[in-house]
Amino acid sequence: MAARSRTRTLQVVDTEFSADAVEWCPVPGWHSLLACGTYQLQRPADKAGEESEPPLRVGRLYLYRFSTEEGCAAPLMELQRADAPAILDMKWCHVPVSERPLLGIANARGALELQQLTGSEKSGCALEAVSSLDLGPDRLALSLDWSTGRGESSASSVKVVCSDSKGCVSLLSLCGSAASLHLLSQWKGHEFEAWIAAFDYWNSDVLYSGGDDCRLKGWDVRTGSSCPIFTSRRHSMGVCSIQSNPHREHVLATGSYDEHVLLWDSRHMKQPLADTHVRGGVWRLKWHPSHEPLLLAACMHNDFHILDCRAALDGSSEESEIISSYILHNSLAYGADWSRLSLAGPAPAEEEGEGLADPTPAEGEGEGLAGPAPVEGEGYLQIHYESPTASFDTALEDVQGRYCPEPLTSAPCSQSSSPPTESSLLATCSFYDHVLHVWRWDCSPA
Repeated sequence: MAARSRTRTLQVVDTEFSADAVEWCPVPGWHSLLACGTYQLQRPADKAGEESEPPLRVGRLYLYRFSTEEGCAAPLMELQRADAPAILDMKWCHVPVSERPLLGIANARGALELQQLTGSEKSGCALEAVSSLDLGPDRLALSLDWSTGRGESSASSVKVVCSDSKGCVSLLSLCGSAASLHLLSQWKGHEFEAWIAAFDYWNSDVLYSGGDDCRLKGWDVRTGSSCPIFTSRRHSMGVCSIQSNPHREHVLATGSYDEHVLLWDSRHMKQPLADTHVRGGVWRLKWHPSHEPLLLAACMHNDFHILDCRAALDGSSEESEIISSYILHNSLAYGADWSRLSLAGPAPAEEEGEGLADPTPAEGEGEGLAGPAPVEGEGYLQIHYESPTASFDTALEDVQGRYCPEPLTSAPCSQSSSPPTESSLLATCSFYDHVLHVWRWDCSPA
């Protein structure tokens, strides 16, 4: 029997500036913490008779704590906000450094900045800048990744890889208990922007990078950076997302502006294992922290999707299955991440008359930006919404003024590839509407 899948919004927060990165803390004991980064282009006012000044890229870093207590109307509580240069990417180190979580930030000043948590999760905590390293002049730092993706590295062997708008890839290491950064090497990897760089989590000497030159490249730092170990032209547009699977060796996921998610066996990079068209540029990809075949994709103009890659990885399908979609954002889908928190209690009961919608539109129905049509007799979605000045409840309505139910998604998962019963907590953010959503996804046998 097919599995049933549904999404449910828990909280929506206005981030004021355009939101482009969200990251749940992966360090045990700190899983309730969520960081959100923003990016805003501010154009100075023109002055008569003077040359216009270049626009400023500003941002803000937010730190939140999520409460798992039942009955909490607004489970996400803001702990800290700090103005900063525009943030283009950020990621937590997967292991503690000096017994503390450490957050890496790629910013618009062309620097990698490290911020460490102070205090405790229960009594109050905050992020504090501890180190920064400039990648070079006249560039934006575009992405970063830690070598600790499997959570097994010691703090003494931690490395970071960054990519930038000059097409360069930079490899850095952490030095000492002060978490200072040391540049090991930097090389020109791409002709245009190097949108993304990532480690092979099973071999930290191997790196991957993707650029606006439509190239996906692999690098082995033991043999130098003068020549990549492979160059793939399989993507037809800029490559902007890469992640190594932390549960299964040799498995790599990549995404591109060409709207395709490709799965690879890193030992055979001539042809992908699977090719899935997701109808939106793939800005970020995140493997589930505990379930090997589940992949979260932020698909820019076409929302957020959860892919079941089991059949593709087993060789029985050349395409991953989209088993659920979250379609409540109204702008570019950029940041996305799974939480490692365990959700208390069973999945919410399905209310009488509540409908389930196919997560992927049929051919000719557009890009899936609109929610499902309202159905008579259904309930309605009540969202707790936070603005910078107030907190209030709102309800979604359709064009006829009727309450519109939450766009729950059905996972008509195939019988052979139904994932196990699973409840997951996720965070996603979208750009121009500057909104952060926290939501849960439940998948269970029908």
